[in-house]
Amino acid sequence: MSAGSGEFGRLLRAEWTKFRTVRGWVAAMAAGALVTVLLGLLSASGSHASCGAGPVEAACPPHPVGPGGEAVTDKFSFVHRSLTGDGGITVRLTSLTGRIRKPDATPGVRNVVPGVVPWAKAGVMVKAGTRQGAPYAAVMMTGAHGVRMQHGFTHDVAGRPGGVSKGSPRWLRLTRSGDTLTGYESADGARWTRIGAATLAGLPRTVRIGMFATSPGDLTVTRADLGGSVAAERFTEATGEFDRIAVEGDAPGGWRDDDIGVTLGPDGSPHHPGRATRSGGALSVTGTGDIAPTVEGPTVEDPLGGAPAGLLLMIVVAVAFVTAEYRHGLIRTTLLAGPRRGRTLLAKASALGLAAFAAALPAVAVAFTAGGRILRANGNVLLPAPPLTQVRVVVGTAVLFALAAVLALALGALLRRGVAAVVTAAVAIVVPHVVATTSVLPDGAARWLLRVTPAAGFSVQQSIPEYPHVLGHYTPIAGFYPLPPLAGLAVLAGHTALVLGLAILRLRRRDA
Repeated sequence: MSAGSGEFGRLLRAEWTKFRTVRGWVAAMAAGALVTVLLGLLSASGSHASCGAGPVEAACPPHPVGPGGEAVTDKFSFVHRSLTGDGGITVRLTSLTGRIRKPDATPGVRNVVPGVVPWAKAGVMVKAGTRQGAPYAAVMMTGAHGVRMQHGFTHDVAGRPGGVSKGSPRWLRLTRSGDTLTGYESADGARWTRIGAATLAGLPRTVRIGMFATSPGDLTVTRADLGGSVAAERFTEATGEFDRIAVEGDAPGGWRDDDIGVTLGPDGSPHHPGRATRSGGALSVTGTGDIAPTVEGPTVEDPLGGAPAGLLLMIVVAVAFVTAEYRHGLIRTTLLAGPRRGRTLLAKASALGLAAFAAALPAVAVAFTAGGRILRANGNVLLPAPPLTQVRVVVGTAVLFALAAVLALALGALLRRGVAAVVTAAVAIVVPHVVATTSVLPDGAARWLLRVTPAAGFSVQQSIPEYPHVLGHYTPIAGFYPLPPLAGLAVLAGHTALVLGLAILRLRRRDA
């Protein structure tokens, strides 16, 4: 071990001993951890959900789950037949039309207008079965994003842009070879362009192959009275017109119509059912819903809502850990014991960061686990997250606490005034998160705050990603941060390193 590392280890032990011998600091840090747990569990206890079945409330059903374990929406009208082994389907799509429910202009009169939402879909599909969440691949025409090939709910490959009409039809083809599905498109049915290919592991030998149509809700976002935004989603449906239908391979029997995932009313009748009509060799398929990941609903990180309050207490401890020495004149003794001032402050920051991490990790783990159980017991259906994502949320939140504590300590060393440092740290870390995730700021301003301020670190808690091919209200108030989880944590780390560097510079240049 080098002399430098030995000296740093000695300084680190001294700072740790100094911290743990002051009972008020230890108690306040423990209180911060306890507040994180209690507020999280209290919030979970107050959240109840149920789904109506006529006059009787019933437990909400779980979300269908896709091949990757994510919650999915799998609702569409499907005209299909069986395909055993290799084969494919080729169709000509001559139109994509639809209807959108708009706000009623006259009370009691439904305002339904012609129109197609951007991610309405109609095309050809191979699916492992009719079970919701079963693996699939599809080649489709969309309302405003041209031709696409999608598979596994989360994968989307763009084909040619543009629309479709009887004067300018689009040919679609999907072939199967083993577990590999390949999508093609053509403007004339003679010259074909490959869009992409997907390998679906474990695809059964006999699958369902056919044509489908679906249409997600029409999402409208309006400005709230307090400055935030309110999202509303209204019913839509899409209709695809197909002809020149050709199936290759072992596909015996006739066509079967299925309304996958249709919602049933209290009397058992389908609500907004899909339909298919035939005229000669042409087929019209109408559907509503979507084939995509689900991004709306309670999430596994919801029980961590007490983190900002717990963080405030740890900020107070962190500032006091350094400003108390200035207030009582003990900083000179500290610097005599470690004359290399920068190394001494780094040792103090390391000791505090480790203490904050050690206090936060079990608290976050308890709030996350116990809070999740309470939410589920209260009827909430949480969107599932992969195990590694859950670990990232828990450990990342503890790292957030540690970095925030070190940033607060650095501000204390830089400003040397306890109240000023606490207020500055709270305004930099906690306040931007609070105002951005409530109905206070416009969406653009909220995103900006969580992109450039230390509050960006809270993005480490987000478990459900944004999907470009899924229309959603991707704003902080809905739990979506503008930066990826680790990138947001890196922004917080950058602020911490910058302020700590400035504090070291001031400590070296000015007397204590």
